[in-house]
Amino acid sequence: MVRIKTVLVCLYVGVSIIFLTPFGMGMFILWLLGFKQAMNWAVYRLAWGWAWLLIFLTGCPLTVIGRENIPQGEGVCFVSNHQSIVDIVILLASAGRPIGFIAKKELAWIPFLDLWILLIGGLFIDRVNTRKAVRTIKTGIKRIKSGGAMIIFPEGRRSKGKGLLPFHSGSFKLATQADAPIVPVVISGSYEVFEKNYQVQVVPVTVEFCKPIYTAALPPEERRRNLSDYVYSIMKAALGEERPASS
Repeated sequence: MVRIKTVLVCLYVGVSIIFLTPFGMGMFILWLLGFKQAMNWAVYRLAWGWAWLLIFLTGCPLTVIGRENIPQGEGVCFVSNHQSIVDIVILLASAGRPIGFIAKKELAWIPFLDLWILLIGGLFIDRVNTRKAVRTIKTGIKRIKSGGAMIIFPEGRRSKGKGLLPFHSGSFKLATQADAPIVPVVISGSYEVFEKNYQVQVVPVTVEFCKPIYTAALPPEERRRNLSDYVYSIMKAALGEERPASS
């Protein structure tokens, strides 16, 4: 049964991305022609439905906590832990508003997937090339300032069940330079869904949106020195983990 479910889920992901790509290309053309608001809404609804159907096929019960903490009608930066490749799907299904995210540049070379990352508001970052990375961050800042939402994963890589990893320095520039509220997000159980055994397992998954932190009200010194530690402690507590003494 586990193997059948795994094959079914993998087929759904592959076939749906290929099948929907012509629609995505059409939406992209309409977006370029000036129908940005309508296309952004259409892409969001399509991505939301796709994500929920994928979660349904896995059989995993998804519990969403604290959605009322997500600011509406203004730019916001979600700061999430990153356990597995399933996390983006979970956030697409649960955030309740269009979201973009920062993706590593290697994903830009995967046919079909690259288009959909761009369509839902994703940005590719080249962490080796500082100049290009800064341009990507500036684009993300502009999107947040214009009222959009972006997700960052400050751990820099998937934790794969090892608990909350230390945050990279400079991870919060997207939020602080946009003077945007930060919503800490903690996802539990996503690693066990697939990556733990590379087979789809039916396990409960929880995503919790914590109370927003309004960075515009913070003194510059507090943004630089204490913000990362503060968000880290909030997420550690929400995950029920004790913070290591070395962190």
